[in-house]
Amino acid sequence: MIRRLSLAAALLIAAATAAHAHTGVGSTAGLAHGFVHPLGGIDHVLVMVAVGLFAVHLGGRALWLVPLSFISMMILGGAFGMAGIGLPFAEIGIGLSVVVLGLAVAFEFHLPTAAAMALVGLFAIFHGHAHGAEMPETVSGLAYGAGFGAATVLLHAAGIGIGLGFGRIGAVLGRRALQTTGGAMALAGVVILAGYL
Repeated sequence: MIRRLSLAAALLIAAATAAHAHTGVGSTAGLAHGFVHPLGGIDHVLVMVAVGLFAVHLGGRALWLVPLSFISMMILGGAFGMAGIGLPFAEIGIGLSVVVLGLAVAFEFHLPTAAAMALVGLFAIFHGHAHGAEMPETVSGLAYGAGFGAATVLLHAAGIGIGLGFGRIGAVLGRRALQTTGGAMALAGVVILAGYL
């Protein structure tokens, strides 16, 4: 199991590229485009899955409050982007989100639920802003946003499912699998961040 996870981590790092979810890139029309868009960018996939994994690690109310915080603040960030409100260092914030949340999973950060919500919420603003800035001011743009939100929910659910699955393979092995996955995410985040700099 550890070998397979290590191989998956290596492939993930090798495939790490910046998301094409930034102003002026790709189609931004309609529900389907919005749904598919975050799935095409490794930075967005990794951070959204990491939020689910982190929520499982924290347990209790964090299992739903941490992902809810991400989605809520992503919507706020998207509104800022749609309104043309600038957000300095948005790309850096996106890259850092993958690194920090990967490390949170790898090192099993024990944060109070409110602090975890604030952490993921901060990073969600950057992700939302990047997509809001490119969203057209039409009904089609709103449908795109709804699709993007739905994909985010599913990616969080995937992270939660993976985390719960790790818990079923045994305490020690499951913990190592979770830490290995978080470490791979953090390393991929470093590659992504280096591409932004």
